[in-house]
Amino acid sequence: MRGRTLQNKGQGARSNAGKDGFTLLEILIALAVIGGLLTTLLYTLQYHLGIAGRHEFLTVATLLAKEKMAEVEKGAMDTKGDFSGQYSGYRYRVERGDALFPGLQEISVIVSNGVEQVRITGLKRKTQ
Repeated sequence: MRGRTLQNKGQGARSNAGKDGFTLLEILIALAVIGGLLTTLLYTLQYHLGIAGRHEFLTVATLLAKEKMAEVEKGAMDTKGDFSGQYSGYRYRVERGDALFPGLQEISVIVSNGVEQVRITGLKRKTQ
């Protein structure tokens, strides 16, 4: 048995070298898989952040349009302007016209941030 150990000593060192660590090919495959996963993760994150930003705009613009519609229904006569304070990047425009129904006026409030816009339309009794 002792002679056999000495005889295979050189071969044993070579065969154990591959079993102690990873080969270059295994490392490259692992890096390729990790790279693909990171690319997918970053793309997905960017996509969802874009959706969240759009939802924030739609929510804020809708609430600002409702607020401006309430002011117009109470008698405010301004037709366009900018919001102040925290919402200084938003603009509004009020359009008035005759409705399809007699005795009613159609009022539209359009709120935009320069890129997108939200329109809310309502009906009001015409003042004589």
